[in-house]
Amino acid sequence: QVQLVESGGGLVQPGGSLRLSCAASGSIFNINPMGWYRQAPGKQRELVATITSGGSTNYAESVKGRFTISRNSAKNTVYLQMNSLKPEDTAVYYCNGKIFSNNYWGQGTQVTVSS
Repeated sequence: QVQLVESGGGLVQPGGSLRLSCAASGSIFNINPMGWYRQAPGKQRELVATITSGGSTNYAESVKGRFTISRNSAKNTVYLQMNSLKPEDTAVYYCNGKIFSNNYWGQGTQVTVSS
């Protein structure tokens, strides 16, 4: 069993910053990669960023240069630092972890960018 618990969402003004955290627990020995996805109202869930156990990262074009994903393996936690937020970043953000062919998801955390 794998549990992923997100935190850190909220309301922020355009241009502001937020940091999301995802704590993994359970049978997570082979969890790799981990990442963040988001889903805006009426849209499909989309990849935001992923990070491997070796530290390799991948970002959606829309967030490159603004978001940074990082991983603290000792704490089994993945972070998403979001800077220069835009209204179009508004969505529910989901933590994801893969173990072989299985996908695991957190419950999601709402990020709203609005003045």
